[in-house]
Amino acid sequence: VPEMIGSIAYLATHHQALKRSVIAGFNLSCVGDERGWSYLPSRAGNTLSDRVAQHVLKHHAGNYQRYGWNDRGSDESNYCAPGIDLPIASIMRSKYREYPEYHTSLDQLGSVVTATGLGDSFACYRRVIEAIEADCVPLVQVLGEPQLGPRGLYPPLGTRDSTRQVRRMLDLLSQCDGQQSLLQIAELCDAPVWELLPLLQRLQLEGLVTLSEDVA
Repeated sequence: VPEMIGSIAYLATHHQALKRSVIAGFNLSCVGDERGWSYLPSRAGNTLSDRVAQHVLKHHAGNYQRYGWNDRGSDESNYCAPGIDLPIASIMRSKYREYPEYHTSLDQLGSVVTATGLGDSFACYRRVIEAIEADCVPLVQVLGEPQLGPRGLYPPLGTRDSTRQVRRMLDLLSQCDGQQSLLQIAELCDAPVWELLPLLQRLQLEGLVTLSEDVA
């Protein structure tokens, strides 16, 4: 939508439906350059959008600039306004107002906005969406640490990488108490969700965990 007036007009007719349906959302703005990464939280600051954004940026981008709600200046002002209160955060490259070409004729395709920058932003947001869709609450189905070998989960040849994978699988299992979501477990294991998900799916196939979609 056109910035500010567009979100106001859309919310005027759709805000009740959005409040009922939206579990996480993002305002896409300034996603085209290659200079760095920025994160602007929702007004609440602790929504699923905020948690996923920070998790993905930590593992996808590494370093990023964190801003506060008082640094807002785009449609999040409307989406998160009192009475609307949608869980909307922002993942950006160089934040609006924070790069010299902003709102000048120098803000051009090919010099500021590049195919590489846009492509990397697409990859980042794709991981955000995948992390939200994959989130679940796993519950281990055995008492104590299970034996992985008979289930084909322990590699026959030990390497540095296979040892790391086994350790990660056991760390994952140790947190599957039916109380924590996959995103929370990923933070405790200091591992990206997209690396834990295939391990969790293998554990599920072997009957070691069950998955609930009832994520708080």
